[in-house]
Amino acid sequence: MTTPSIQWYPGHIAKAEKALMEQLKRVDVVLEVRDARIPQSTEHPQVQQWLGTKGRVLVLNRIDMISTQARQQWTEWFRSQGDEPYFTDAQHGKGIETVLHAAQRAGEQMNQRRRDRGMLPRPVRAVVIGFPNVGKSALINRLLNRRVVDSARRAGITKQLRWVRISDQIELLDAPGVLPSRLTDQDAALKLAICDDIGEAAYDNQRIAAALIELLKERAIESVLQARYNLDAQPFTGESYLHELATHRHKGDVERTARQVLNDFRTGVLGAIALEYPMERSAVSS
Repeated sequence: MTTPSIQWYPGHIAKAEKALMEQLKRVDVVLEVRDARIPQSTEHPQVQQWLGTKGRVLVLNRIDMISTQARQQWTEWFRSQGDEPYFTDAQHGKGIETVLHAAQRAGEQMNQRRRDRGMLPRPVRAVVIGFPNVGKSALINRLLNRRVVDSARRAGITKQLRWVRISDQIELLDAPGVLPSRLTDQDAALKLAICDDIGEAAYDNQRIAAALIELLKERAIESVLQARYNLDAQPFTGESYLHELATHRHKGDVERTARQVLNDFRTGVLGAIALEYPMERSAVSS
């Protein structure tokens, strides 16, 4: 499939990134939220630069959408890198307490420095950052046990920076989803599009659905497609399978078929499927 590269950097994200840089001066701890299905592709290349000496809590959200085996492999890999990943299903409130405690612990050094200077402790100031639609707002709502920020599948829905008080110990800054200024890794960009962690305007649904089918075939788990659609993907390329499936199910409407395949993956209908494993960068035909 020879198609234009995937790019998306709307003005409100550029503006939000500038505002975020200003607010980071007041932050003690960064909660970096990634998509558990694609932890490498949802790592923002500037996070380490933004962190400086601040504490960091790594949150892998949508744990319900990957297998136990994938979770174990990522846990071991991140620990080998000196990181402790915290897995959440923010939509259903799983793993939230451990993230809260981790943020409080990460801020303890700040208050210890204040005590050493004869100052009173203050609430830990944390910011939640990550790509669009990885679950940041849902995480904050769960931390607060009430809905205070918008949470939606549409990328970039959060457009205003807002401080919210969780308790006497911690305050959170909800920030809009932030994408790199340019998506130079098109393999990662494909996975971002497949998982709906990037704006729809950035890609063609048929190309992305075909790429998903190719990824499933590479992992030898294309049987999930046959189980769902009663059509074996093995004899086809991703693109030809999409066209064949359209003929069988939607009177040749390939666009409608592509949207269904993507939606079935994104909502878990195809099963718990990780698209990345540690130290692996699967190639997708493009």
